[in-house]
Amino acid sequence: MFDFHGDRRRYFDMQIQNTHDYVIPFIEEQYPITPNMRVLEIGCGEGGVLKAFIDKGCTGMGVELDNSRIEHGKQWLQKDIESGKIKLISKDIYDVDAENEFNGGFDIIVLKDVIEHIHDQKKLINRMKFFLNSNGAIFFGFPPWQMPYGGHQQMCRGKLLSKLPYFHLLPPPLYKWILKKRGEHWQAFIEMKETGISIEGFQQIVKECRYKIVHKRFYLLNPIYQYKFGLKPKTQFSFISRIPIIRNFFTTCVYYLIQAHK
Repeated sequence: MFDFHGDRRRYFDMQIQNTHDYVIPFIEEQYPITPNMRVLEIGCGEGGVLKAFIDKGCTGMGVELDNSRIEHGKQWLQKDIESGKIKLISKDIYDVDAENEFNGGFDIIVLKDVIEHIHDQKKLINRMKFFLNSNGAIFFGFPPWQMPYGGHQQMCRGKLLSKLPYFHLLPPPLYKWILKKRGEHWQAFIEMKETGISIEGFQQIVKECRYKIVHKRFYLLNPIYQYKFGLKPKTQFSFISRIPIIRNFFTTCVYYLIQAHK
C-alpha cells in the first residue's frame, strides 16, 4: 500500500489542492461558481474536496457513511464548521431526511471517486435530481473500471498485488482465489469488481436518468497523481477518447459535469 493511503491527513490535504487546481477550474469552464452557492458532496470522506469550495465562498454539506472519517473531518474543519460554512453528517445518502437535514436544494453536487463504489448507481443518480436547484449541476470524477488500477488494487497490503496493473480484470473466481491466497481483505475488492463502472456505462445511466452532459474530460494521467507521485496531469489523446471500450483501458480518470433536462 502507498504511504498516503494510511495517512488520512495527508490525503485530505491532497484533495483540497486537487480540487483547487483541477476540479473547480473544470466546473467553472461551463458553470461559474459564485459566493454563497450551496455545495453537497456525497461520500465526502473527511471533507477535503468541500474545503476547496468553502475557500471560494460557498457553503458545504458533506454526507459520508464512514463515521471515523467524519470525526477526522470535524477536527480538521473545526473553524469552518463552527462558523456555519460546512456541515458534515455520517449517514447513508438514502437515509437522509432531505427536507430537515439539507434545508433546501444545492447549486452543485460533487461525487469525487465515489460512484464506482455505489451498487445501484442509476438509483442514486436519478435521486440526486431532488437535491438540485433548478439550474444546478453535478460533478463526477472517477476511474473507469478497466483502467490499470481500476480495482483499487493499490490498496492491497502485499507489494506485488498493489503494483500489478489490470490484475482486477481476472475472472471473479480466480481473482478472489488469488486475493485470499495472498491474505488480502478480499471482500472489499470483490465488491469493487461488482460496482466498477465504465465510461459507456456511466453515459448510458446519465441518458436514462434524463440528464445532459455539459462538460467532460478524459485523463491519461489523473490530476491527483501530481500530488501522489509527482506526475504532471495529462489529458487523454483525442483519438483514444473517441474509441468506445478501448478508451476505458487507457484512461485513468474522467471528469463529467451534468445537468437535469428541464
